[in-house]
Amino acid sequence: MKTQVAIVGAGPAGLLLGHSLRQAGIACIVVERTSRARVESRIRAGILEATMTDLLARLGLDARLKVEGLPHDGLTLVNDGAVIPVDIVGSTGKHVTAYGQTEITRDLIDAAPAAGLDIIWEAGDVALHDVDSDHPALTFTVDGVAQTIECDVIAGCDGFHGPSRAAIGGTYCDRAYPFGWLGVLADVAPCHHEVVYASHDRGFALASMRSPTRSRYYVQVGNDERVEDWSDDRFWDELETRLGPDIARGVTRGPSIEKSIAPLRSFVSEPMRRGRLFLAGDAAHIVPPTGAKGLNLAASDIVYLSEALIGWFARGDTAGVDGYSARALRRIWKTERFSWYLTSLMHRFPDAGPFERRMQHAELDYIATSAAAQASIAENYVGLPL
Repeated sequence: MKTQVAIVGAGPAGLLLGHSLRQAGIACIVVERTSRARVESRIRAGILEATMTDLLARLGLDARLKVEGLPHDGLTLVNDGAVIPVDIVGSTGKHVTAYGQTEITRDLIDAAPAAGLDIIWEAGDVALHDVDSDHPALTFTVDGVAQTIECDVIAGCDGFHGPSRAAIGGTYCDRAYPFGWLGVLADVAPCHHEVVYASHDRGFALASMRSPTRSRYYVQVGNDERVEDWSDDRFWDELETRLGPDIARGVTRGPSIEKSIAPLRSFVSEPMRRGRLFLAGDAAHIVPPTGAKGLNLAASDIVYLSEALIGWFARGDTAGVDGYSARALRRIWKTERFSWYLTSLMHRFPDAGPFERRMQHAELDYIATSAAAQASIAENYVGLPL
């Protein structure tokens, strides 16, 4: 096969790039190692910045989002039970939207045939070749049959464990946090009309939602914890304690339909380009889920990369592709900073003592009484300008 852009990975980053390029008349093929059912079943983030919703609107792929998405005008911080509302719209004039990454992925896949976007599922042994040349290629197998895609550009949107990141061979900045999030998905009404980030002496908790009838909750746990040790009752008890009485009284308990533990880490690959290979999304960076930035950061990568590739293919303009890595990394590091800040502020660290805990209390008390501090949080939460 031959195409202009071979995209590795059918997650949101790869699918968004494919739709952006096809809308501009650029040929591309998406290659995904897992099945469509597996991709559509992944439980991921659910809070969308204006960056993401604007991109979906521009692509004409927001029909279901406009009907089912839940606009949020603010977020709520809790400091040992004390509730601190943060007005996003009042500070920025924008809002965020609750709409699950799973739903976005399904929307993008469903729209692929009409866009002429080809997706190859269950591709094994994916390998990148000759990325430093003018004629890179992808090889892979489908049902045991070897196949090759010859292309002008490879876009690595295949996540942290995919072959694209390894092929870049750049410098990595990495931090693994000494805890994870135990998450529960349940078909119960959300406890609050906004996302709630709670700091408690027992650890962090988060209350979020996927729809008016489906909620997503998390509690901080040690890296040695096992899902099997957390019954539903134990989880609900711990969640309510950490959320504090004012928020917890809105919690509706119910059986979990999904329960898992996700480790927290920060990671950035520099640069994001090698020859004709470009990284985007989790292949280039990972942020802790605190602040809901992973999916949204992938969207800003795609805005930058699609603009660069369209300029190159349509007008022979190389400025965009030459500047892609530096441009994307400026926003990535600012977003990493915000996720690091919220993670450091709201979680209990095993090696932290009374002084560190008092500093967290002092910072949260400052936020509660400072319009400037709340405006800074709102600006970052709704998404920094592109």
